[in-house]
Amino acid sequence: MRSVYHVNLPISGANTVQQNGTTRTSIAGRSGNAMVPNSPITMWWSPGSVQYAIKLPKELIEAHVGKLTSHPVDGSIRFALEFDLSTAPGQMLQATVSFLYAELTRPGGLPSMPAVRHELESALMTELLMTVPSQLSTGFLGAPAPTRRSKILEVMDYVDEHPGQELSTADLAAVAGISERTLQAGFQDVVGMSPRAYVRGVRLDRVHLELSSTDTGSITDIAAGWGFFHLARFAQQYRARFGVLPSDTARAARPMAEPVGTPPGRELT
Repeated sequence: MRSVYHVNLPISGANTVQQNGTTRTSIAGRSGNAMVPNSPITMWWSPGSVQYAIKLPKELIEAHVGKLTSHPVDGSIRFALEFDLSTAPGQMLQATVSFLYAELTRPGGLPSMPAVRHELESALMTELLMTVPSQLSTGFLGAPAPTRRSKILEVMDYVDEHPGQELSTADLAAVAGISERTLQAGFQDVVGMSPRAYVRGVRLDRVHLELSSTDTGSITDIAAGWGFFHLARFAQQYRARFGVLPSDTARAARPMAEPVGTPPGRELT
């Protein structure tokens, strides 16, 4: 995983991925996940889920970008963790991957024709670069016309990058340049929750990351640092998201420690 870009395309069921403090769920036929090298990844699969897993060597695809743009990649490709498969490029990508898989597993298929395989590998990398949003997308596609989905994804990225800022519904609507009503409707349609619930989930993820570290401080202070001041409600929300209490996470990170920093009589249960 340290030397490859990893892309998952669900065929059935759902796949949830967490990387760099961001969590995204891909659903068969609707969306996929793209993961970058050199950062830990956690994945969950729904029962019975099946997916194509594509691993592209870092040097290979970055060299391919250089061929397409005549410029080397500056740093690395910052693929979005989730991308849309319902678009024309997304559907084309799914069809290409399905064809390649069938050929690679068929006796006498692509493995016996290296030159053809090489051309199809190049086509697959180009399709990925045109389908999965990244800092390179504008260079490949030009500035795309904004859609409600693209506006919501823009807001989600903003929340992921600025979770500690003031993020009221009005603030997020201003980021996207749309009305609060359109933002609310768009989040329900694209994400399945309200903007406020999404912000809360991102901040809970940040709390979870801090509590999971070995040098964690007071649970109360960490929660307050991410805007959770009602401790009982915070503990309920944390448990609903992660299946454990905040104190359980902190104890797991510090198994030999004494009580994990919650004031006496205020265990978050």
